[in-house]
Amino acid sequence: MKFYRSWREPSPRYTGHLNAKHPWGLPGVEPCPTCRTGGGVGGLEYPCVDLSGLPLPERKKLSDPWPVSHEEFSRLRELVRPLAPRGAVLEPGTRFGPLVGSGSGYFGQLFMQDPWSIYARREALERLREAGAQGLQGCPLNVRFRANRPPELVELQLELHGRFHPDCLPAERKSPCPTCGNDFLKLPEHLILATESLPTLVDVFRLAAWPTLIIVTERWVNAVRHLELDGLIFQELEAR
Repeated sequence: MKFYRSWREPSPRYTGHLNAKHPWGLPGVEPCPTCRTGGGVGGLEYPCVDLSGLPLPERKKLSDPWPVSHEEFSRLRELVRPLAPRGAVLEPGTRFGPLVGSGSGYFGQLFMQDPWSIYARREALERLREAGAQGLQGCPLNVRFRANRPPELVELQLELHGRFHPDCLPAERKSPCPTCGNDFLKLPEHLILATESLPTLVDVFRLAAWPTLIIVTERWVNAVRHLELDGLIFQELEAR
């Protein structure tokens, strides 16, 4: 099976814009005392996770991205874990809940405002499922539109799968930080995926090695093209 990277269609007709954010998230962490790395990870988003049942003081803490100590971060992560999907990656900066805010402009059947989030019109998601695309879970947006007939958009909640093939990584890599585990990995200039690490039953996912990369399968691309769903373009990636 072939694998592709998704991109937003650059045509000027796609003017859609979301001025919205996820209501909750794990905060960043203070700099590691050993490597001085801190902050948070981008691309980890679970829009179908509802934290509204947590006590108000905890929800307030999960609405503030300001870095906290590693001990406080660990406490908040364990508070959220029972509400997250099984096997969810819960790193500093992970976001939860449906997008809240406003939207405007014209959206294609599929939409990416940034490289790490993917949205679909509700009817497009249903058609993809009927066409055999697998592993699709979507959450409706809590977004206001001024248009008389606003689009019904959902955000896809994506699993994490896959690694880079060693051939696209530096021959000599810095050892992970012994304190926080930071591996100092940088995005390779030429992406090569490790075939044995890629899923066969999920057609759109985040790359576990780099969560801001959304990868789709040949089955997804064929379904999108057959159904003539607009809004995205695809770049085939090497896998070995």
